This record gives sequence, C-alpha cells and structure tokens, in this order.
Amino acid sequence: MMVRGMATLAMSTAIAVMVGFTSPDGAEARTLKVQTSSNASHYSLVFLREEWLPKLKEMTNGSLEIDLLPIESVVPRRETPEAIGVGILDGDLTSINYFAGKDPAFALMGDLIAGYDTADQIQTYCARGGGKEMLQKIHDKYHPGVKVVGCGAYAREAFVSTVPIRGVADLAGKKIRSPEGLASDVFKRAGAAPVALPGSETYGALERGVIDAADNSAYANNDANGMHKIAKFPIFPGIHSTPILQFTLNQQVWDELTPAEQTALEVWYEAAYNDLRRAVDLQDRKLVARDRAAGDLEIIDWSQEERDKLRAIAVEAWEAFAAGSPLAKETYESHLSFMKEAGLLAD
Repeated sequence: MMVRGMATLAMSTAIAVMVGFTSPDGAEARTLKVQTSSNASHYSLVFLREEWLPKLKEMTNGSLEIDLLPIESVVPRRETPEAIGVGILDGDLTSINYFAGKDPAFALMGDLIAGYDTADQIQTYCARGGGKEMLQKIHDKYHPGVKVVGCGAYAREAFVSTVPIRGVADLAGKKIRSPEGLASDVFKRAGAAPVALPGSETYGALERGVIDAADNSAYANNDANGMHKIAKFPIFPGIHSTPILQFTLNQQVWDELTPAEQTALEVWYEAAYNDLRRAVDLQDRKLVARDRAAGDLEIIDWSQEERDKLRAIAVEAWEAFAAGSPLAKETYESHLSFMKEAGLLAD
C-alpha cells in the first residue's frame, strides 16, 4: 500500500508540473458540486472519494475540489443535465442511460448491450475512438450548456437474482429491474418483463418479490449494498451490461476554470476511472472467490453458447434503436467504426 501510495503521489505531482499549474496565494478553493449515479455505500463512490478526490486537490495546488454526491441527493436521476444547465449542479458523473427516453442515441451511447468484452475497450472508445465527441454532439442538441469532460465504463455489471437463471431460456417471464432503454429492450426480446426502478429501490423490490432479478451494478457494489443477502444466485461475469457513465460540467463553470485546471480535470478523470476499473475488477474477483468458498451463494457463470444467444438478441435491439433517430444512427455507426478499427468486429 505504501509503495502504491508513493507511486500515485509521484504521478500526481508530475501531472501538476506537466500542466504548469500555478495557484494564487491565498486563493479560495472552488468546490464543484457533482451528482453521481451511485448510492452512498457503493464501492465505486467510496473509492473515488477516498483515493482520488484528494489527488485532484494535489494536482491543482488546492484550487479545485469536487464534492461527489449520491444518486438523487439533489435532483432526480433523469434531471441532472437540466440541473447543470441552470446551475443547481455544477456537473454530474452519472449513467447516460437515464436519458434514453429523450432519444435512442442516449441508449446506444449509454450501454451497447453485449457489444464490448471489457470496460477498458469502452474507455478507449470514449477517450480515443470518438465516443466523447459523439456524446457531446447528442448533448448539444438536448442540453445546450452541458460540457462533456469525459466518459467511460469501470465494470461489466454482475447480475443479482433471487432465482437461478442459467441461460437465455430461464429469462422468460422473470421480472427484471432494468434501466429504460436498450437494456430493457434486450430483456424484453429475451422474454423477460423489465421493470424500471432506480437503483436505490432495488433491494426492497427484490426483498418483497416485486422483481426476481436486477441489472444493478458491479459485483463489489452489489456486495456493499447487501444484495447477496437476499439474491443468492448472482451471475458473474455479467451477461449483458457495461454501462457508460458521463462526467459533465456546466459550460460556464468549465469556461471559468483556468486552462491548467481544465487540463488537470481531464487528466484526473481519465486516471481516476482507469484506476477505478482495475480496483473494481480486482475487488469483484476477490469477493467472488470468497463467496464461492463460503458456499452460501450459487454464483452462476453462463456458458459461451448462452452468452452468444443473448448477444444475437442484443444485435437486433442495436439495429432497431439505430433506426430511431438520425443521432441514434450516427451513434451506432460510431460504435461500429471503432469496433472494426479495434478488431472487435469484422469489416
């Protein structure tokens, strides 16, 4: 831990020097109020708060800080862009899927169900493959004044279930919590009954039998939220979702930052999410090994054949959503272009 801390501190110091940051003596730090899509207990939110918020302060010599707020602590989860536009929030770090009802482009950008094998591939798409620019174009139409600082994924979600679901056929008739949009459509095409619920209501819905299973979060987050106390049949690795989150700010707030602060914030976000991805993957695997050894849970790993069946269903949903609007078609083509360039799809 000491070696890792020293290495990370050295990296942060080097970045601060690299961006040429200087902070006026005695200047008061600016704290950005950013609402997330995480519950307060989520491993990912705790990790960012403890490991990476202090680093942003170091990188900017104390001029810039972020207050990461739990989901719906200020406004409903679907309303963060509007709240950013009018200055209620400075920004959000939230699921793009929440805005799928406005345009299917948000659904395709938020989670190309079964499209990518790893969260790292998605982070590359966002940072180097045109994803960030595509997301900005969508927001420019629906949320003028919202600046996309970055986007990415940190985990392929696990799946919590109170009943065993060992393949596509077992999805039939199951009531599954799913965000609106592409994921919901895929589950519906597979024969399940999607139920739209915020993450904060998932535990109670599982406990009362309102739903049988949930597209919820990474295994570590599900463990932190106590999901496995009542949902004894998790699926890991996940079968469906690698959600993309956006990091956005009010454009005026962004413009008020110095060029050095802007650069520091972009570098901070990309470094933080890369570290979060590695930490969550490691934590997921540690917890899965622990739970398998304990024997209280039946952790289900779908066969490749069953995963391929679900992917075939998902491809039909991609194409249907792409036909929903010109921006959706452009988003779909953006994904395909990157996936072909990266060797994930054949030309």
